[in-house]
Amino acid sequence: MTQTQDSATPDLRFTVVIVGGGSAGIAVAARLKRERPSLDIAIIEPATTHAYQPGWTLVGAGAMKLRSTLEQEGGVIPTGCTWLRAAAASFQPDDNTLTLEDGRVIAYNRLVVCPGLQLDWDKIEGLKETLGRNGVCSNYSKDTVEYTWTCIQSVSGGTALFTQPPMPIKCAGAPQKIAYLAADYWRKQGTLNRTHVDFCLAGDALFGVAYFRPSLQEAVDYYGINLRYKHNLIAVNGPERKATFAVTAPDGTVTHEVRTFDMLHVTPPQSAPDFIKKSPLADAGGWLEVNPATLQHTRYPFIFGAGDVMNTTNAKTMAAARAQTPVVTANLLASLDGKPLSGTYDGYGACPLTVGYGKIVLAEFLYGGKPAPSFPYDQRKPSRFAWFLKTTVFPRVYWDMMLKGRDIDLPHHPQWAKN
Repeated sequence: MTQTQDSATPDLRFTVVIVGGGSAGIAVAARLKRERPSLDIAIIEPATTHAYQPGWTLVGAGAMKLRSTLEQEGGVIPTGCTWLRAAAASFQPDDNTLTLEDGRVIAYNRLVVCPGLQLDWDKIEGLKETLGRNGVCSNYSKDTVEYTWTCIQSVSGGTALFTQPPMPIKCAGAPQKIAYLAADYWRKQGTLNRTHVDFCLAGDALFGVAYFRPSLQEAVDYYGINLRYKHNLIAVNGPERKATFAVTAPDGTVTHEVRTFDMLHVTPPQSAPDFIKKSPLADAGGWLEVNPATLQHTRYPFIFGAGDVMNTTNAKTMAAARAQTPVVTANLLASLDGKPLSGTYDGYGACPLTVGYGKIVLAEFLYGGKPAPSFPYDQRKPSRFAWFLKTTVFPRVYWDMMLKGRDIDLPHHPQWAKN
C-alpha cells in the first residue's frame, strides 16, 4: 500500500491515537480522558495481558506472587477509549496516519508513541532454547520469572551468575537487585559461604548514578559478590551449563571466556521495537526522536513520545513514565489548542534497589544523574520504609492512581540530597 493510498483512504479516524497499552500508554490515555472527557482516543495494543513489571524482581525472589502483577488489558483500558487490539506496522507522519499489521490505516490529529522497548533474546546464542530450564532464568519475562525463584531455592552451593547487557535497558538496577536478594536468601539458608556469586556486566560502572554507588558497593562486599566488568554474555549452552562472555580488556581487545554455572540469571539485550527502528520517527540509534524537555517529536510536531521507546537519557523505569505522563498530557492538549507547550520533563527516574529482603536503597534522580529525593532522609541508606513503599504503596499507586488518570504530581527535592 503506498503512502498516497494510505492518506486517501484511512479506515478509522481519531483525535488522539496512542501506540502502546503499557504503563505509559494507559496512564496518558487515562489522564487525557480525565482532563478532557470529550477526546476521541484510540489505544493500539495487541497484548491481552497488562503487567506491573516493577514487581517481577520480587516475584523472582519469592516475595510477591506473579498473579498480583498481571491484569487483563481490557480491564485497564480507560472508559471511553477505543481499544484496537492490533500491532502497529508503519508510520506515515506527513499524512498523520499509521498502518496496522492487518492493513488498516488509522488517521490521527495527535499521536503518542509509547510501545516500550523489545527484549532481544535472540542476540544471545542458545538462550531461547534453554531459558526456563537447565538453571537459566530471567526476571524480564513473565513466563520465566517464577523459575528464578525455583532456581534460587535449588542452589545450595556452586556458581551463580547474574548478567547485565550493554545499556540502555529497562530498570538498569534490576539485574543487580536479584543478585542481592538471591545472596541474602542463601545467607539466611547458610549456603552463601559455599556459593560463588558473580555479577557480570557489559559496562564499567555498577550503577549509572555515582551518588548511589557506594551504597551498592557495600552490598556487593557484604555478600561477597564478585564484580566482573566488561563481561558481556553472548552464548549459553543450557544442557552443559556453560555461559560464554565477550570480555573487553583495558586495551580494547576482546576475548571469549566460558564459565560453568549452577544458576544463570540473564538480563537480555534490549532495543527499540523493530517497527520503530525502521520508521521515519527514529533517530540514528533506532529510538523515538523527541525533545527531552517537551517530549514532542523533533521533526513531527503532532507526535509525542512517552516511556522506554524514547531517545531521552533518563532511566527507563515505570517512575519515569509516571513523571512523563503529566508533561505529555499538558503539551498534547496545548498543541491541540494551538497554545505554546508549557510542560517540561526534568528527566526524573527512580530505582528502588533491593539490597536485601526488607532493605532498599531508594535511588531517585534527574537528567545528568542529579539526585532528587522525595523524602527527607538519606536515601542512599537501605531502609525498611523504602521496602514498604516498593512492596505495598507503589503497586497501589500504579493500579489505583496512575492507570486511572488521578495520579498526583509529587515535587522532588534535590536540596535534600547530601553531597
